Amino acid sequence: MRKLRAGIVGCGGIANGKHLSAMQKSGLYEVVAFCDIIIERAQETKEKFGTEDAKVFEDYRELLKEDLDVVYVTTPNRSHAEISIAAMEAGRDVMCEKPMAKNYAEAQKMVETAERTHRVLNIAYQNRYRTDSLYLKEMCKSDELGEIYFAKAHALRRRAVPTWGVFLNEEEQGGGPLIDIGTHALDLTLWMMDNYEVQSVTGASFHKLSDQTDQGNAFGNWDPDKFCVEDSAFGFIRMKNGAVIELESAWALNTLEVDEAKTSLCGTKAGADMKDGLRINYIHHNTQVVEKPELSSGGVAFFSGKEKSAADYEQELFYHIVVDGAEQVVKPAQAAVVTRILEAIYQSAESGKTIYFE
Repeated sequence: MRKLRAGIVGCGGIANGKHLSAMQKSGLYEVVAFCDIIIERAQETKEKFGTEDAKVFEDYRELLKEDLDVVYVTTPNRSHAEISIAAMEAGRDVMCEKPMAKNYAEAQKMVETAERTHRVLNIAYQNRYRTDSLYLKEMCKSDELGEIYFAKAHALRRRAVPTWGVFLNEEEQGGGPLIDIGTHALDLTLWMMDNYEVQSVTGASFHKLSDQTDQGNAFGNWDPDKFCVEDSAFGFIRMKNGAVIELESAWALNTLEVDEAKTSLCGTKAGADMKDGLRINYIHHNTQVVEKPELSSGGVAFFSGKEKSAADYEQELFYHIVVDGAEQVVKPAQAAVVTRILEAIYQSAESGKTIYFE
C-alpha cells in the first residue's frame, strides 16, 4: 500500500495533537514538508513527525512547489480558505481544519474551487467518526427516529477558555466559542437531521465574563485585555421544512450543564441525546423506554491492544478518499452551510435582527 506524501501548513497544537499523531499511527502517510510562520515551530514538528529528508518552510507557497499528494491546512481560521484554494489550484487534495472558513463567501470559493479542479476538499469534523455519532447516524438513516423536527446543538464549557495561540483574536479566528466548538455541535446536528435547507437564523452573543479577573479557568487565567471575542453565543435556527435547532456555545458560562460536540434530537418516533452516553428514548407497549447502546469495543480493543479514535478513523478515511475514491463523509457543501449559519448568528447578534436565507 503506497503512502501519501503530505505537507502540513500550520504546526501548532491541532497539527501536533490531532492530525500528525493519527497520521503517524495509521502508517499511511509520509510527511515530507512542514510550514509555519514561526520557523522554529515547523522545525520542531518536523523532528517529531517528518521523514529524514523533510523540508521546512515559512511560506506555504514554497511548500506547494514540493512533490505532494495532500496538504493539511491547520492554521488559524483566517487563512483556511486562502491556503486550501491555493493547494487545490496546485493540484493537491486538501484536509482543512474546522471551521471551513471565517465566512460563507470564503467557504463558497473553496467549494467552487474543489468542483472546478476536481480535487478532494475534506473538512476536519472528526466528531462524525465517534462510535456514538456513527450509531446514531445509522438510526437516523433508517428512519428509527422518524421526522426530526426539534434539535439542540450543545457546546458548553463552564470555564475552559483556550489561552494559547490566537483563540482570543477575532481577526485571526473570526469569533470565539461559537466558531470554535459550536461549529462541531452544529455540524453533528445538521448531519443527523440530513437537513441543510435553512430559512432563518436568530442569534445573541455575550462578553459577560471575559473581563473578570477571578476566573477559575481550566487552562489558566486569560488576559481580559486580549479577550476580543465572545465568551458565549446562542442561536435559533429555523429550517425550511419547519424544523428548529437551538445552538448553545460557551467557553465560560456559569452553568453545570457542560456538554461539548453533542446533539439532542426529537423525532416523531423516538428521541436521542448524547448527554450521558448515547441515550435513545421512545414509547414501547405504552411505556416510556430509555435505551443505552453498548458502544465500547469490548473484546476487539483487547485483541488489538488499542482502540481507534475518531481522529484515527478520519485519517484512514481521508487516505481512502484520495487513493481509492471512497465516499466523503463530510461533504464540502455541508461544511459551507455550517459556516453560513455561524456567520448569520454573529450578524444577528450584532444587528439584533433575524437573518433570512434565500
